[in-house]
Amino acid sequence: MSAKVITIIVTKGSLDWAYPPLILASTAAALGYECRMFFTFYGLQLLKRNLRLQVSPLGNPALGSRLPVFIKTLPGVQAIFTRKARERLRAKGVADIEELRQLCLDADVKMYACQMTAELHEFTKKDFIPGVEYAGAATFFQSAGESDICVFT
Repeated sequence: MSAKVITIIVTKGSLDWAYPPLILASTAAALGYECRMFFTFYGLQLLKRNLRLQVSPLGNPALGSRLPVFIKTLPGVQAIFTRKARERLRAKGVADIEELRQLCLDADVKMYACQMTAELHEFTKKDFIPGVEYAGAATFFQSAGESDICVFT
């Protein structure tokens, strides 16, 4: 019996949105799934060699902050939210994004950068970590069509 296949499309590139697709991919790989990840638009940030991911307090009511919107727009507030998020993740023993990403690669998770989006943002292969392949939307649809599970993050 062949392994089940999961395809994950990754569209967001902030620190808080980096965790769901990488946790799902690493878990799927650990469970024996063949896992493919298609990174497009802002999701490409997660493939960069030098990560500078942040948490934005704007537009995310799930953060539970009672600060007024105008305060959230002040310089330095995003850095404070990012620092607090990193501290909480560390305190809870959650792996950082670089570790999760490497864990996925070590588990043979296939990572595809959307070629059109990479060209749009003027990224080159050297901007990305080793092991990333370029693919277009047609490749994503083929993968999604072959998958037992498709996830959009």
